[in-house]
Amino acid sequence: MTITQFQVFVKIAETGSFTKAGLELNMTQPAVSHAISSLEADLGIHLMIRDRKNGITLTHVGKRVLIQMREILQRVENIEQEIAAEKGLEVGTVRIGAFPTAAAHFLPKIMSTFKRKYPNLQLVIHEGTIAEVKEWLSTRFIDVGLVIFPDADMEIVPLFRDKMVAVLPETHPLGGRGSLTISDLSGEPMILCRGGYEAPIIDLFQKSGADLQLAFAASNVATVLNMIREGLGLAILSRLSLSALPPGLVTLDLEPRVCRDISVAVPSLKEASLAVHLFIQTARELFPRE
Repeated sequence: MTITQFQVFVKIAETGSFTKAGLELNMTQPAVSHAISSLEADLGIHLMIRDRKNGITLTHVGKRVLIQMREILQRVENIEQEIAAEKGLEVGTVRIGAFPTAAAHFLPKIMSTFKRKYPNLQLVIHEGTIAEVKEWLSTRFIDVGLVIFPDADMEIVPLFRDKMVAVLPETHPLGGRGSLTISDLSGEPMILCRGGYEAPIIDLFQKSGADLQLAFAASNVATVLNMIREGLGLAILSRLSLSALPPGLVTLDLEPRVCRDISVAVPSLKEASLAVHLFIQTARELFPRE
């Protein structure tokens, strides 16, 4: 077994194509096919199933070894980065996963600062839902994720607290208040924004003994805002996601204050590469914890 074989297998698993894997690795398709066939011959087992109709599917053992191969490749890159750092060089790649609000509102600032400080280090961005970012971390598809409500098997570095606010039409009877409690929203038609908001908002209502009247749920913040403007309900959203509030809507603070923690998460801080640690350091410098 060789590192090249591992690289080819991982790239095929990620792209779903021998051709795309070859292009990304600068290898011919025959070389890619040979790498996989020789790897499977060495192991004595099939790692993937090729089918003209359904494409490429990993076998059960293929799915399991994919995570381990990613870990091995990451450790090889860690070694290369350590050696380069000893020589005074900068090499390496940081694969970052972020949910849409994070990707749109503060990740670019981290990226631009990081690239100014470390121009030779590469950043690769993958944008997905909070659930997808967590899955990518667990399978080692990414090195670092920007998350809320992290899983127990992750190690996190808190960045900052994102305040939650109530959003409602300015003509609503509650719109003239200075702030609201969860009890004030009891019985009001609520619109939930999917992708990480559901569980904490449901929990807020339960702890307050308030009646959560779920009217609608949507995946996009802009959709939720337009539904509120059309009088379909109220919502609780993060301040970070409300950089452009449509006309006719108001936001009110919640009392007591409600926040969600946004953190940098990695599978293991101890095993993280030098480049990942530099990325985390940059993020912490830009967003000092309150």
